[in-house]
Amino acid sequence: MKLSEIQIENLYKFTRQHYVYHYDVQTELVDHLANDIEQICEEYPKITFEQARDKSFKKFGIFGFMDVIEAKQKQMNKRYWKIIWRFTKEWFTLPKVVTTMLIFLGFFFAFQIPYSEYLFLATLLILITFEMIAVNRIRKEHKQKEKKDEKIFLLEAMLGTTKNGFTGFTFINLFNFINLTRFEFSNLNVYWHLLISSVITFLCIIFYVSNYVLPQKAQELLQETYPEYKLVKNL
Repeated sequence: MKLSEIQIENLYKFTRQHYVYHYDVQTELVDHLANDIEQICEEYPKITFEQARDKSFKKFGIFGFMDVIEAKQKQMNKRYWKIIWRFTKEWFTLPKVVTTMLIFLGFFFAFQIPYSEYLFLATLLILITFEMIAVNRIRKEHKQKEKKDEKIFLLEAMLGTTKNGFTGFTFINLFNFINLTRFEFSNLNVYWHLLISSVITFLCIIFYVSNYVLPQKAQELLQETYPEYKLVKNL
């Protein structure tokens, strides 16, 4: 038995009803379900499509598709951070390495000024604000797409939000640590200044890459990851 297009569409709706939101994950599950349903129907000729579908779904266990979703998220998360690292490495090659050194030196000398922690807290607060604005904007765009039944790929969502506010979360932790401990940078020795300046410079680069570089490269990265992306978006 070969499933019809209507039945395939039913499987897409079925996965969506069971909290599978991203089109690429839906497609993988639909392919698996369709093949399994066809085998079940061959084994039990009198069984209905819905009965075969439910029988196939029960094989996923009590948590349904959650294990598959989690596995795909882990897989795509690794790919996402490889992409981040790919563009971050560019900041350590000419000519961008010059900008990187200027950022580093700016932090290094600023930390030696008395009460520089307040300047640092202000900088963190600005970065956190920009991060939260960017994340909320992308989430609103995705919600609008969901309302219009537009297909959203897992990496597409990650490029906007599933850095999980990583840089913002890190900046918030730094802000709280410095604010609560009354940490004074100017009292540290030069080796600590070098280490902290390096870490903060690296975080700033990741912040820029994740919030500005990747959104600009989104279409290119999605077509690179999903050969079917352009075709699906044009439907």
